[in-house]
Amino acid sequence: MKNSLLFSCLFFLFLSTSILYGQANLLNARVPQEVGKLNEQQMASNDESPLPYGYIDDRDVLWSKTVWEKIDLDERINFPYYYPSESQNLGKDRKSLFDVIIQGIESGEIKEVYADDGGYFKTKLTYEQVKENLSFNGFLPGYEQASNEGIMTEDEIKAEYGVTIPLKSLHVTEYRIKGTWYFNKRQGELKYRLLGIAPCAPDKEILNPAGMPPGIDPEVLYPLFWVWFPDAREVLNNSVVFNTRNSSQPISFDNMLNSRRFNALIYKEENVYEDRKVDEYIFEDALQQLLESERIKSVIRDFEQDMWNN
Repeated sequence: MKNSLLFSCLFFLFLSTSILYGQANLLNARVPQEVGKLNEQQMASNDESPLPYGYIDDRDVLWSKTVWEKIDLDERINFPYYYPSESQNLGKDRKSLFDVIIQGIESGEIKEVYADDGGYFKTKLTYEQVKENLSFNGFLPGYEQASNEGIMTEDEIKAEYGVTIPLKSLHVTEYRIKGTWYFNKRQGELKYRLLGIAPCAPDKEILNPAGMPPGIDPEVLYPLFWVWFPDAREVLNNSVVFNTRNSSQPISFDNMLNSRRFNALIYKEENVYEDRKVDEYIFEDALQQLLESERIKSVIRDFEQDMWNN
């Protein structure tokens, strides 16, 4: 009885704060500029930190398995992480996951950013280094002819035909995540802890206005960088996902990711073969790779059930 009462109180507390954040003074605004502005009482009640992870003693972890997964943003269930791809006309509260992460890195709130090393977090990046990966220095059509004619110098060609093209949110069509499933013997349940997330995009050469050079496959996606997820939780908690069923009750990116409200495909697990990927031992067979991913999921899912049956 006490537990159900406590759960009810927490649920209504979460509901009230969600509604408060979702309305954002929309119904009380006299002019459009007042939409989104909260009074002191609203800001105080809406000032929430992400739900802290509980301390897990290593001795309480009876079993664990680390896996890497792909979140395909072309799937409908994953659309909330992709849209809006262009948010200029939608207001500052409507952002894609990529824009939230980039702005967090730019502001310095997200500090633990690493180069793509498969999600092992060894080579740390600064914002300037991240920014270099998010733009492409290309040339406008016609620069080859100007270069071949030899009339213009190299500096003149760069000034006339050179262009810098930024990589935008609409180009990020996949995320890769790293997390650990573990069985807590003290609580007797299987849990998941998200450790890292990486936005993925095609080779920047596809943005070249003069044409994509041969040998570039636009279907192949590469991680731009890896973010240590616990360091990004504060930023993700302050940004909300649009709720298609009820816009007055949005949910934060932190809650979405921690509750695994997405569809993902396992492409690698920790193993004795140097953590080899599924496509490294199942070649050119998408169906068998998919079945292998489901087999790994079944091993994880069945472990908790097997513990209670033994």
